[in-house]
Amino acid sequence: MVLVAASLPSESFSQPITAGSDSTQLYHEHYRNQYHFSPRRGWISDPCGFLYYEGQYHCYWWGCAESDDLVHFREVSRMVHRDVPRGLGCWTGCVVADPQNTAGFGSDAYIACLTVNDGERKNQSQALTVSHDHGRSFRYYDGNPVLDIGYQDFRDPTVIWLEESKQWLMVVSKTLESKVAFYSSPDLKQWTWLSDFGPAGRTYRCFECPDFFKLKIENGPMKGQEKWVLVVSVDWDNEQYFVGDFDGTTFHAEGLKQETGVYVDRGPDFYASRTFKDFDHALDGRVYSIGWMSNWRYCRDLPMTYGKGFWSVPRELSLRDTPDGWRLVQKPKSELTSLRGQQLKYEGRLKAGRTSVKDIDRLGNVYEAEVCFDTSASGTFGLNICAGGGRKLVVSYDTESHSLVVDRTQVADFRMEKFEHTCHAKVAPINNQLRLRIFVDKCSVEIFSEDGTSVFSMATFAADDQTGLELFSHDNGTRYRLDIWPLKSIWE
Repeated sequence: MVLVAASLPSESFSQPITAGSDSTQLYHEHYRNQYHFSPRRGWISDPCGFLYYEGQYHCYWWGCAESDDLVHFREVSRMVHRDVPRGLGCWTGCVVADPQNTAGFGSDAYIACLTVNDGERKNQSQALTVSHDHGRSFRYYDGNPVLDIGYQDFRDPTVIWLEESKQWLMVVSKTLESKVAFYSSPDLKQWTWLSDFGPAGRTYRCFECPDFFKLKIENGPMKGQEKWVLVVSVDWDNEQYFVGDFDGTTFHAEGLKQETGVYVDRGPDFYASRTFKDFDHALDGRVYSIGWMSNWRYCRDLPMTYGKGFWSVPRELSLRDTPDGWRLVQKPKSELTSLRGQQLKYEGRLKAGRTSVKDIDRLGNVYEAEVCFDTSASGTFGLNICAGGGRKLVVSYDTESHSLVVDRTQVADFRMEKFEHTCHAKVAPINNQLRLRIFVDKCSVEIFSEDGTSVFSMATFAADDQTGLELFSHDNGTRYRLDIWPLKSIWE
């Protein structure tokens, strides 16, 4: 999806993200998340060009930020693309390193492969821009476009290097056909079509922002082996994934269903995620992703004063073999624990009705929680997050149906029909326990089930008086344990 027009004024800077002298309110604005990345000012949506190279993570939205741990960031450019012809918009894409100089731009080059949108011609094609300053500014390649099939909706390339065949592989969306196309190239400039995948899974409205990567299997007879995973954003508000094998030409998905896909995230606000491609070969097979925490139904209308949009917390990915097939496992990146302050601990038995958790109001909706409920006795129970002023985010669990429901309809400090949403997933208890890890930030909540196969991500936009936390139960007796850590701001 579109990110930024080429005519946007450029600005470069290289310094840690701090509340600087330009504004005493910078990073302290109303609804500014305190440990989720957002740019100083302006728009952010689809993550682009995620790579690990030269000892650090590089993150693009066609602005650029760098990070050593994906928790703390240095914003180094507001707009990296230069010399883009007038009338072309720089849309979603990726960035690669080319230490073998396959493209002829030099072994030090960072190369962006992105969609350029020609609004007048109603055409989308793939183009290159090139950086020789460690990925902080890119110049438009005069041989563009490098791939143009004359389509209006042909976009969002992910490019990876296949060591076995010494070729580059591009995965790009044919959006209106609900297909993903695979192309190969020896030099990033001349591309050969290999195959199409799809239509498959959920195909209503759109089929865009594909990512393609290998993941290790964490259990079962294939433990330690790898499978290919294809992630596609669909319907402007969600992501689905397919698991299978790639033979160098064609992706073969396993257990493919034409009618339904398997969702990456059960919440309404996780879209266009990208994984970090490891060009240093230093991550030991670990795969991390970050997604955009919004969707196109209402992203332009949200009440953010410093700009629009923010990204999720970083997640480490793996695969699990389950009776229902392959399942993506997502765990918050371990370095997030470096933000923790003094732990608060609670435990006991729930009483029928609501119980307020003491001392949470003062955390101002910036905290992490781990909650464990005993499911050995049947019942319905849960939490009210961002509670106050008659509003709340309701997280409820039913032991009979194993249904975990997250109800956002009452949480926001405004009325917007498109924003009201309820989501759910089947989450089986483990050893008679339901365990959840919850990240609450100024205007968002992310909920991870303990086994990592079900995640709920959503914007909240709670009012200033909605900083409470409540436990509730329909019956007496359910045992619980609750651990909470205030989280330090990454802006300070």
